[in-house]
Amino acid sequence: MKKILYFAAFVYLMASCTTADLLPKSEVYKTIYEEKPLSILVLPPINRSTKVEAKELFYSSLSVPFASAGYYVMPPLLSMEILKEESAYDAEMFLNSSMKQVGDLFGVDAVLFTTINEWRKTSIASQISVNIDYLLKSTKTDEVLFHRTGDVTLNISVNTGSIVGNLVGSMLATSLTKEIVVARSCNIYTISDIPAGKYSPTFGTDGEQKAQPETFNQVLKNSY
Repeated sequence: MKKILYFAAFVYLMASCTTADLLPKSEVYKTIYEEKPLSILVLPPINRSTKVEAKELFYSSLSVPFASAGYYVMPPLLSMEILKEESAYDAEMFLNSSMKQVGDLFGVDAVLFTTINEWRKTSIASQISVNIDYLLKSTKTDEVLFHRTGDVTLNISVNTGSIVGNLVGSMLATSLTKEIVVARSCNIYTISDIPAGKYSPTFGTDGEQKAQPETFNQVLKNSY
């Protein structure tokens, strides 16, 4: 079996939401275009699922999509050490608090909260599904800059040409799929909707692009 790719092709399942129904990013993310945040602190995820490892899996893969979008992201290991020193490793204690103090401590413009609500793995259906909430708050105004909640499913089905072969192959693929692939795929897809940051060549020019729904249901196809 080939090595699992870092990220696979997307399969859109948003038939109920046409392009005409979507609003431009400049309207949906108006505050981002106004404040122009440069730096982001990614807090450790709040894990409400039964998957104990989910917190570390998502945390380790959150920085890359933001960096790719043109933002400076505080290094996770450094951030974690500072948070531990401040006895503030639990992101939930900050969720309903002012971000200004956090901004002063880390010197960042925005803070990202993520909440893992569910993590479901089904070998027979060859799927790994998660429900996760992403919330980016300004350290200057405490305004919500970016918010998306999604049910993301990674489809790991294998087509061998026979019913029995498909079933066995898919169950094996599900059991061997690295959990980090699910976290990476989910983070890359969700954060791909954020307006480009200052360090991106498209900074300030993507306002007319259509923003995707705040709440979504998405199936991603894994490749081997």
